[in-house]
This record gives sequence, structure tokens and C-alpha cells, in this order.
Amino acid sequence: MPKKWLLLPTPRGGTILIGVSDQTEICGVDDSRNWEEWVANISRHNIIPAIQADCIIVEIEGKKIVAVDIPKGNDKPYQTNKNLYHIRIGSTSRIASQAELMRMFQHAGMFHYDLTGIENTSLKHLNMTAISSYFQRYDIDIDDEKDVTSLLINTDILTEKTNVTVAGLLLFGTYPQKFLKNSSISYAHFAGTGLNDELIDRQVIEGNLPFQIDTALSVLKHNIMEASKIEKAKRVIQSTRYPDKVFRELLVNACVHRNYAIHGSRIRILHFDDRIEFISPGRLPNTVTIEKLKSGVSYAVNPVIVKFMENLRYIDKLDRGIPMVCHEARLLGFEPVFQEAGEEFQAILPL
Repeated sequence: MPKKWLLLPTPRGGTILIGVSDQTEICGVDDSRNWEEWVANISRHNIIPAIQADCIIVEIEGKKIVAVDIPKGNDKPYQTNKNLYHIRIGSTSRIASQAELMRMFQHAGMFHYDLTGIENTSLKHLNMTAISSYFQRYDIDIDDEKDVTSLLINTDILTEKTNVTVAGLLLFGTYPQKFLKNSSISYAHFAGTGLNDELIDRQVIEGNLPFQIDTALSVLKHNIMEASKIEKAKRVIQSTRYPDKVFRELLVNACVHRNYAIHGSRIRILHFDDRIEFISPGRLPNTVTIEKLKSGVSYAVNPVIVKFMENLRYIDKLDRGIPMVCHEARLLGFEPVFQEAGEEFQAILPL
């Protein structure tokens, strides 16, 4: 007999149809149990934390079907009463691996990967000139410090075991990509509107985060075609349509909020004739929606990285970045697009 369960996922949750097979055959259910009570008991006692599921019974072709509507969860990750965590892969469900579980807890804000120490790293993997320049902002002279290691531990650049943290390496590492593969920006400029069009320019930008952001901004500006006009027999270059702060904000946002626990992909900047796509590994945190993001609501997936980048004046503490991008785009008659696709977040800026 075919399985009588069908899961219909949606961006904000999903619907389970009991009495319909995976092949969408209507099998129906009998009256051997109180289905609403059965669903309520599972929702309360078999899932931790408990969820609120709505259950209705409908009749199609003379057969009863139970439709269980499950809203998007705000308390992820959820576990079974046997202390197991499952993830959905297509039409199948499997137990989460250690890496997947770590990303789930990070997504929920229960774990911050940027505080993690990196094995086989130490003080020698840090750029002490960059660190000295950073602390001079606070009138701290590294050369006068009797215990530099303790200072770096207390500021989350090193762990208690004196390994360099993810945040410390990304901000002050001599070469972060030696230990954090793909913690870089891939830029590609196409002569058209699709990935199959001719490639004009392609670069992989490595180094620490400030260097990546500054370099990527320069590359973007260099590749953007600037309008020109003739004034008194001289060609005058007009400014690009978007101010630099728009590109800078989207670059900073991609670097600061990406999930660095995802090692298989880089931040990608795809530059087309009609748009620029800023693609960053990792989804939005549980409590943040696209609409909230446009209104200035944010949540620091990497709070230590955010702290350093704020102190380096790459971002402010007022959450004005994305609203500013939307405002500047609308002044030009455009509407930027923000969306999640799989395990990535995309910001698309029309041109």
C-alpha cells in the first residue's frame, strides 16, 4: 500500500496531508482515531519545543483527508522526544549531521561560530601591525602592554587556549584563507543578463575582511560603465547612478552576516547588464524576515565580527544600511530584491 503522507513545504512552514500518497493518490483515512487529538498530542509531546499545528478534515472523492498546517517555526531547531534532530532534504528526512546541527544552532542564535577557535593557529598567524593600529583608536599601545596575549583573549581575538578565533583571523589574520577555505569574495562580470553570456572580468578577492570589502568596492566601481557627456569640447564623466555607500553596504552586509561555518562556497558578486547580485552563504536568523530587514531590523549572526567592523567604522549601530539601500534605489526608480534561496541569502540591485 502506498504511504499515506504527503508533505507540501512552503516558505513559511508546510502542510502535511494524511491520506494522500507521495504519488498524490487519494487513499483517505478511516475513523479509527480522533485525528485532531492525535495531531495535537504529537505537536505537544513528541516535538521539543512544542509547536502549534492546525488540523482540519476534508472530504475529497468520498474519502476523508487530514490536512495539518504547520507554520514557520521561530524556535528552531526542533528535536524529537528521542533527542534527535532531523533535516529535510527534498522529499526525504534524515538525522542532522554534526556540521548541519551546528549551523542550525547558529541560525537560531544559540551558538556563534565567529567565537570558535581554529586549530593549529596562534599569535604568529595574526598581523600585529593591523592589531596595533586597531587598538591605537582606544589609546592602547600594544608595545607598552605587559601581557598582549591576555588583551587579545579578553577581546575575543584569541581563545583561552590561545588559538585564533574565526573573528580574529578574518579581521586580523595574515592570510585567513589558509585555515578558512573560501572565506573570500568571487566577482564575475558578464556582458549580458545571464550566466552563459561572455565573461568580461573575474576575480577572487582574498585577505582580511576590510581588505576584501575595499578591494571588491574598487573592482565594482571599475567595472560599472559610467555615463559621459561633452561639455565645451571636453568629455566629462558623470557619476554612477548609485552612490558608493550602496555597494559598500551590500558588500559589508554579505561579509559580516555570512555563515562562515559553510565552507563549500564563497560570497559571490555577479555583475550583469541589468543587475548586480550579492550572494552570501547562510540564511536569515529565525526571528528576521525580509520585510523586517527592509525596515532596519537585524540580528548579528557573527556578533564579534560585527563588533570589530563597527569599531573600524565599516558599519554603524543604527541598522540603517538596508533601508538606505532601498531608499537610494527607489530614488532611481528601482526596487532591490532580497530573498533566500536554499542556504544562501541574495541581495539583487537593479541597474
